[in-house]
Amino acid sequence: MQHFEFEWQTEDGLRLYAQGWQPETEPRGVVCLVHGLGEHSGRYTHLAAFLNRAGYALLAFDLRGHGKSEGQRGYAPSYEVLLDDIANFLAEAAERYPDRPRFLYGHSLGGTLVIEYALCRRPQLAGVIATGPLLRTAFEPPAWKLTLAKIMRSAWPTLALSNELDRQALSRDPEVVRAYNDDPLVHDRLSARLGMDMLQSGLWALEHAAEFPLPLLLVHGGADRLTSAQASREFAAQAGEVCTLKIWDGFYHEIHNEPEQAQVFEYLLGWLESNLRNKQ
Repeated sequence: MQHFEFEWQTEDGLRLYAQGWQPETEPRGVVCLVHGLGEHSGRYTHLAAFLNRAGYALLAFDLRGHGKSEGQRGYAPSYEVLLDDIANFLAEAAERYPDRPRFLYGHSLGGTLVIEYALCRRPQLAGVIATGPLLRTAFEPPAWKLTLAKIMRSAWPTLALSNELDRQALSRDPEVVRAYNDDPLVHDRLSARLGMDMLQSGLWALEHAAEFPLPLLLVHGGADRLTSAQASREFAAQAGEVCTLKIWDGFYHEIHNEPEQAQVFEYLLGWLESNLRNKQ
């Protein structure tokens, strides 16, 4: 497994950090990963190792305001800017692997972003994977907090408070939760603008699910207390035959960090392999 790092500068002047892992031989395909809220690309090294053994390269970048990338923690000026960042990321992947099939993979906030990116930008990709996407929350946010966020979205969009994430709901593996708590690159900031954009984007995606243009693997933990598995079921029903839905009963939010992660990875690989065969 070969590891490398790179970066690029956004149109508004931020330096975004990215890294990649590739097998010793020419990769059969490239998976381009977008992480979730508050975390960073370095939490996916175990996924990279698995994909490398199967002959796939994995590229990942830290969203603006996350990990080793620049920007105010937990803030983005708009969802369109985040989609632009993904476009630049995919362009980097195409330049590095010009003749390899590319898959766009997103988890949680990243899952919503990759779904919206496919719906809005209609990219030339082999397929999209979304795990635990934030189409709706699995809980009802307090009404007062939503009202405050709506006001501050315009009056003070950069105002960032704790996201109050229930970290015990990430994984049934206590070591995953401990590592998350001890990770200096993890943060709990969420701005009023990004918070409202996240909620509205998920609802918009649900309304437009029938227009999804690419093969989609939609995966959710059935016991996810952070993002709604039922919303993923609704999206899949509307998207139709382009979408493969997999609900893992009893699994928490980070299905790739559950004790049964090996089963999850094998399932993801099976879908990748199937789509590669369809492209040949």
